Amino acid sequence: MRNVLFVAPFPLEITMRFARAAAAMHGVRFLGVMQEPPKGDDAKLFSDLVLVKDGLDTRQLIEGAHLLRRRHGDVHRVIGILEALQVQIAEVRRALGVPGPSPETAELFRDKSAMKDELRRHGLPCARHRLIRAWSDAEAFVNEVGFPIVVKPPAGMGCKATWRIGSVDDMRGAMGALHPSAERPALAEEFLRGAEHSFETITIGGKVRFHSISRYFPTPLEVMETPWIQWVCMLPRVIDSPEFADIRELGTRVVTSLGLETGFTHMEWFRKHDGSLAIGEIAARPPGANMVRMNGFAHDVDMYRAWARAVVDDAFDGPFERKYAVGCAFLRGVGRGQVQRVLGVDKANELLGRHVVESRLPQVGASRSDSYEGDGYVIVRHPDTEFVKAAMRTVIETIQVHYA
Repeated sequence: MRNVLFVAPFPLEITMRFARAAAAMHGVRFLGVMQEPPKGDDAKLFSDLVLVKDGLDTRQLIEGAHLLRRRHGDVHRVIGILEALQVQIAEVRRALGVPGPSPETAELFRDKSAMKDELRRHGLPCARHRLIRAWSDAEAFVNEVGFPIVVKPPAGMGCKATWRIGSVDDMRGAMGALHPSAERPALAEEFLRGAEHSFETITIGGKVRFHSISRYFPTPLEVMETPWIQWVCMLPRVIDSPEFADIRELGTRVVTSLGLETGFTHMEWFRKHDGSLAIGEIAARPPGANMVRMNGFAHDVDMYRAWARAVVDDAFDGPFERKYAVGCAFLRGVGRGQVQRVLGVDKANELLGRHVVESRLPQVGASRSDSYEGDGYVIVRHPDTEFVKAAMRTVIETIQVHYA
């Protein structure tokens, strides 16, 4: 019986999808260290669970892991999906002598400045960047690359606490919000223009065994800056064509250069207007924004199980045939407050219903989300990529969310 330790602060639904897959692996005794216990059937996944006061605190996580080892014997793997926990999980591995990404590798993926330094050292194209500790650093960087630039915390996730800076006044506002210092610098990057995509991988023993490509319409940052825009993520059906040959090669080199042995990665990249590529950033975790689910629909496989097979068994059951294009439209509208009504659902269902594979409509009375993922979503799949593109337009033009 293999003891597998799952680490997460809270039992969010997306988190528990991965926990269920790992707990279902053959010959696994599933253990957990969490800040808040799961409820219902999810509580039954765990043979033993240690609760800590702070689910992000390395010392508490290590103490909880040692307690479980004393109760059940040596730990086979320590796993988790939250980006903000990857370094701490790696420290738990080191403390227990468990295989998996090291703290140094995890930190390289987590610290976006160090990551870009390493990518540039390997000759890989990414945004120019600089750590900002004082106003003089910001001035020097703007003089080098010009406006606009992007400013964010070095360990930021997605578009959280991210500013597009177009003027000196914008920069003063961001500096006032982030309060950068020698101890807590901010990260400034040149603003990349072009079509934004993502590149996902499953890596086993340092070899990329699976990859997927998506396209964002528009970029997540643009969505965050414009509250009424509804974001769309698209997985084209055909990704082994010459169109994507350069990113397949580049994405594999990125994973290799950062030293990941086994796990999922999620990389954001740009096709610039001149056709060249630029890397945004990469995380050593499964992608968010329903992309794991979407890849499952695209390939007709359980991608949560594929993750568990990789991180628990060091195994991959592919290759997986990409049978469908898949699109996800995230629903939100104009206004503030709570969801008052959702219009156009019957019409959208009439037009697209048989091609919708999953949906979650905004709940009347729920507070408006501040995420680019909005208050609900509709996922469509079809063998034809152009059909899915048109379906995404239909969803965002037909379904209207009103707040009050």
